[in-house]
Amino acid sequence: MTQLIRMAIRVDGIVQGVGFRPFVYTLATGLGLTGHVGNDADGVFAEIEGPAAAVSKFLLALERDAPPLARIERITATAVTPRGSRSFTIAASGPAGRPNTLVPADTATCADCLRELADPADRRFGYPFINCTNCGPRFTIIRDVPYDRPLTTMADFEMCGPCAAEYHDPADRRFHAQPTCCPACGPRLALLESAGKALPGPPLARTAELLREGQVLAIKGLGGYHLAADAACEQAVAALRARKHREDKPFAVMVADVAAARRLCEIDDAAAELLTSPARPIVLLTRRPDADVAASTAPGNRSLGIMLPYTPLHHLLLQAVGRPIVLTSGNVSDEPILFRDDDALAALGGIADAFCVHDRAIHVRTDDSVARVFGGRPMLIRRSRGYVPEPLAVARAFPRPVLACGGELKNTFCLARDRHAFISHHIGDLENAETLRSFTEGIEHFRRLFDIDPQVVAHDLHPEYLSTKYAVELDGVDLAGVQHHHAHIASCLADNGADGPVIGVAFDGTGYGTDGTIWGGEFLVADLAGFERAGHLAPVPMPGGAAAIRQPWRMAAAYLNGDLGHLDVVRRNAERWPAIVAMARKGVNSPLTSSAGRLFDAAAAILGVRDAINYEGQAAVELEQLADPGETGAYPADIETSPPAAVPFHAGLAASRGGFLARGGDLLRGVVDDLAAGIAPEVIAARFHHGVAALIEAGCLLTRERSGLATVALSGGVFQNQLLLRGAVRRLEARGFRVLLHSGIPCNDGGISLGQAVVAGARDRLAH
Repeated sequence: MTQLIRMAIRVDGIVQGVGFRPFVYTLATGLGLTGHVGNDADGVFAEIEGPAAAVSKFLLALERDAPPLARIERITATAVTPRGSRSFTIAASGPAGRPNTLVPADTATCADCLRELADPADRRFGYPFINCTNCGPRFTIIRDVPYDRPLTTMADFEMCGPCAAEYHDPADRRFHAQPTCCPACGPRLALLESAGKALPGPPLARTAELLREGQVLAIKGLGGYHLAADAACEQAVAALRARKHREDKPFAVMVADVAAARRLCEIDDAAAELLTSPARPIVLLTRRPDADVAASTAPGNRSLGIMLPYTPLHHLLLQAVGRPIVLTSGNVSDEPILFRDDDALAALGGIADAFCVHDRAIHVRTDDSVARVFGGRPMLIRRSRGYVPEPLAVARAFPRPVLACGGELKNTFCLARDRHAFISHHIGDLENAETLRSFTEGIEHFRRLFDIDPQVVAHDLHPEYLSTKYAVELDGVDLAGVQHHHAHIASCLADNGADGPVIGVAFDGTGYGTDGTIWGGEFLVADLAGFERAGHLAPVPMPGGAAAIRQPWRMAAAYLNGDLGHLDVVRRNAERWPAIVAMARKGVNSPLTSSAGRLFDAAAAILGVRDAINYEGQAAVELEQLADPGETGAYPADIETSPPAAVPFHAGLAASRGGFLARGGDLLRGVVDDLAAGIAPEVIAARFHHGVAALIEAGCLLTRERSGLATVALSGGVFQNQLLLRGAVRRLEARGFRVLLHSGIPCNDGGISLGQAVVAGARDRLAH
């Protein structure tokens, strides 16, 4: 008689809502094993019983052949006493308990569902909410865990007989797929006029017709409302831009497939893979000269943000429209994306001509993610839909649960425990009540989903940030202030699974320094626990404070300060120049800054690219667009090696070795001289970029001499500039440096919360 063995198995990771239980059921029954499988708050549990050979095959295949959306972190198997069970069953979900399972992200429509969507003989033919265990809404509809239908916004839709039969059939692709539905029992589309009254006709066909006629539509998607227009219709796109009061910032474009994307942009294999990935981010791509898109789509920009359909509604709409559409977040000014129906109708009524809506509630608003390809791998710029809330696994466990509140711009928060860091969806700029409400509600939702009660709360050092004020008002927690640029470098380390120490180059627009000035052009010697300021760009005043960010010509005035000559070639705003220079010289409302972002602003203003901006970083973006890609020259900049000593921030690193000042103003001397000599602005812009890259190289070489470190981490929003990033990486690698870059976490302030969390965790380990 064959001896039977029984194994108790637990699978941790993203194993709920991804078809893991039916996979286990099919695997076990195929091998003739008995037992059961189920969900609980920790993940998936199972017991299998049968001959030793079959059990061994099961354990081997459990990880090797897991469903495509599963992310297995750990499998544990323990021998238990055989019970003589006669069948294999799927057990009811266990009690809620303490949620330890990982929640899956929303996932683009799979190939099987697309085949059904296009099959006239299928009962879900043309149904805009088709989904299965391998695709569809997840994070945006989950109210609580374990991930079962009653705890999602699909609880309002009672399954019809055929859907219920599929849901309970272990052999069916929709076995225990929580959002399972069909035209008979699931969500429905409606088309409304801006006042909220239903419009006649089939909603989808009528929506496509209105788009083809040049109207602006509000469309309820997976994580919120979008505003849509025919991407080739200048009148429609210009109307959308005017009504939304979005003067210059590029719009994203949705196309039907990769072939359509290639008609608009240059796409290599890595970009195609990113476009078609289950996350379906907006991918920034180099546009073709003959791209058939309206000029107002991305004015003055060589790139386009392209995305493919990620819901069945999008697939059907693109097919019906027959050409690309602009698809941009449905919001007002700087507020978050709208996701509640009443709010959207009220706020977007003056923008959209009609509303394509549905009756499936969105529980968590989630913007589209944005990415690009660099060096053959993805580089996230905004991490949101399709990626969140999948955690980042860190190398060393957090001693105590942490909440990191992030920064002020491009805010995300991060909750962390054990070896998981849960970085939130994109919240936005914390500058108004609605965004702050999204921030606080998001924290409470994550705390509940992952049962994290933070004992340590990390925050930026800036006392006026709303995220900082939120942190310091919490009771019963230990506060951990983390310097902004240290958080940038720490996030890059965490993104690469590294601890440091490294040479950290943190270049961005604004960050509160330990000396009370505004930092942003920093060379650090850093690990996760602490840092030294090894060097930085020479500080200059910001005349008017925040006004100098909105009006880059002020930074040109501050940098030039009447000392560079040839002022006649750069003195636009001539009547205001003396007052601004005087303000800067006297230090009146002119805080000092070492910001690399402000250096780029000054260069852009000198070249006449942009004297005033309409969105963050616009001057630098347009300066990069201007640069001649064939130019290789670089302006020189001196480095002074005798400024005041660097300031140690944490005792975990060695004592200061002395800092240096990098003279960014020298680069502007080259800009002014060449401009006066009649050199083309395109050439000057390129030489400026290459000069900044050379300055980074020189600063890292000097820091290596003093520290012995040969690894460089590049972080901060300035490194979204591809021309600068390519130049810096090329120079550093040629000098023998190992260069760490961001990939899964944004280099901009969207990654700050992760950096704050791992810094707080590292300090906690030192303290305990």
